[in-house]
Amino acid sequence: MEQVSKNTIDLFDRLTDQEFLEVKDLFHHQKLNKGGYVFREGHKVSHIYFIASGLVRLFYTDDEAKEYILSFAFENWWETDFSAFYHQVPAISSLQCIEDSEIFSLHYDNYRMLTERYPHLSGYFLDKSVKGHIANQKRILSLLTLSAKKRYEQFLQLYPSLIQRIPKSILSLYLGVSRETLSRLYKNRNT
Repeated sequence: MEQVSKNTIDLFDRLTDQEFLEVKDLFHHQKLNKGGYVFREGHKVSHIYFIASGLVRLFYTDDEAKEYILSFAFENWWETDFSAFYHQVPAISSLQCIEDSEIFSLHYDNYRMLTERYPHLSGYFLDKSVKGHIANQKRILSLLTLSAKKRYEQFLQLYPSLIQRIPKSILSLYLGVSRETLSRLYKNRNT
């Protein structure tokens, strides 16, 4: 099993060396292959996940098997089905690896204990939550108001390193465009 070090997760920067020693064993290390699932829709979500390396996608599948990409998470990001995690109910989404990934998970009970025992960590998680909420609001507005071309350009501006890491079929789902439209946008950008 991979040993957690003080520089594994930026959360640990907020802890003294003694506090780190007290909490490091609460984090479980996983290595998952490309295509592997961290969790699936319908399963209880008992953990929040820190992506140490790799890339994952959070997605919803409707009754007609159409997928909707909610978000991507890559190095130094936290991800889960937050509603299912917070309420301790089955997930409505799935979390799947787009690349081989190393992930550290924190169980809900340990998350609650950490934020109660070390109140300053609540600020860390609040900051991460607010930043995620802001990103989601921007994404919703872009889907409601921007053209496909503008959504693509915005994605390139916000996440330039991801464009080569995400398969076009998955990126087109995230942007809400057809695969053909995405190919045309990609081609026009490179000409």
